[in-house]
Amino acid sequence: MSVGETPITVVGNLTDDPELRFTNTGVAMARFTIASTPRAYDKATGQWKDGTALFLRATAWREMAEHATESLTKGMRVVVTGRLVQHNWQTEQGENRSMLGLDVDEVGPSLRFATAKVTKAQRTGGPAARPTDEWSTAAPAAPGGEWGGAPAGGPTEPPF
Repeated sequence: MSVGETPITVVGNLTDDPELRFTNTGVAMARFTIASTPRAYDKATGQWKDGTALFLRATAWREMAEHATESLTKGMRVVVTGRLVQHNWQTEQGENRSMLGLDVDEVGPSLRFATAKVTKAQRTGGPAARPTDEWSTAAPAAPGGEWGGAPAGGPTEPPF
C-alpha cells in the first residue's frame, strides 16, 4: 500500500451479481456494489432502527475479479478490504462531480450468518504459475539412495 492511500474494510450485502469485464489489453475486472446499513437498538421503543445505507462501488482486478464473479452472488453478505479512491469528472454541462469507490485487495463471504467451502484456484500460465521458491519442488534423489549412502551393490563397509 502506498503512502496516502486510505485502507478500509466494508461488511455488507451485494446489490447485484458481480459484473466481469475485460480491458482492451485483456485484464479482467469485476465491478460490484456493496450495501452496508448500520443498525442501532432504540431502548425507548425496544426495536432496531436502520441508519443511512452506504452504497459503495467496488472494483476487483485480474484473477480476483474472475474468482469473485464465480463465487459471489446478489444478496450475499461479504467482507471487503481495499483502498478508498475518489473519482472526479466533469458533466457535459460543466459541473464537477466526484464519487468514492473501493479498489479491492481482498473479498470473501461473511461467515457470521452463513458457511462456505473454499476451493483453491489453480493458477495457469505466466510466471506467477511457476514456482520461484527453490524449496517448493522436490530435490533430486541423492546418489546412493534416499540417505545418500553407497549406490546399490556398492561397498557395505562404513566409510570411517
